[in-house]
Amino acid sequence: MERAIEPVPVRGTREEARFPLALLAVLAPVLLLTLIFTPAGRLNWTLELAPALAGIAVLAATFRRFPFSRLVYASVCVHTLILTYGGYYSYALTPLGNWAMEAFHLARNHYDRVGHLALGFFPAFVIREVLIRTSPLRPGRWLTFLVPTVALAIGAFWEFIEWWAALLLDPAGGDKFLGSQGDIWDAQWDMFLALVGSSAALAMFGRAHLASMRALFARAAAAAGTSGGAVTSGAS
Repeated sequence: MERAIEPVPVRGTREEARFPLALLAVLAPVLLLTLIFTPAGRLNWTLELAPALAGIAVLAATFRRFPFSRLVYASVCVHTLILTYGGYYSYALTPLGNWAMEAFHLARNHYDRVGHLALGFFPAFVIREVLIRTSPLRPGRWLTFLVPTVALAIGAFWEFIEWWAALLLDPAGGDKFLGSQGDIWDAQWDMFLALVGSSAALAMFGRAHLASMRALFARAAAAAGTSGGAVTSGAS
């Protein structure tokens, strides 16, 4: 059984900002250089990286009121790098995917499957932390059910975005972004992998995520004690 966790209000501080800023310092030059030199075109790069860039902007805008645990920030960083690799080459032409296709005699480049697995895996921690800290939900069956459900909904909505982009863009640009590579079940696979990814994240790193949240609450309590304030239990 997982130990109970009771969220406390947490405010973003300079000390708390050091870890996400260090990750951003690593990401920023990677993003800039891949945008400048991408062989797949800057439009494709922008389309593929737009969710990650929007997510980073939201995390930065809400940091003072709602800083996340360090595991969440690390997850966002790794997820962004996965998207950057796909956006740089385009998912159908990634060298890693081409190597796997030749080595395992696959019919297509499956790096896009990695991207959709990641779409469920890494956001699962964000979804879970928001639910734990802003609702009465605590680790248990309902939370374990709801997190993959929300991840599946996000994966399904992303399929709508890919569809709309393919309709609005020129055929070449739309097909490159869609990345179905002739697979008629591509959308279904993508949604299924988002579900699998989120479920795997909870199974593999659920306890580590709770530990990371507890560490965040402990740092907040210590900071409040140092400044003479008090931290009370309750949802943020």
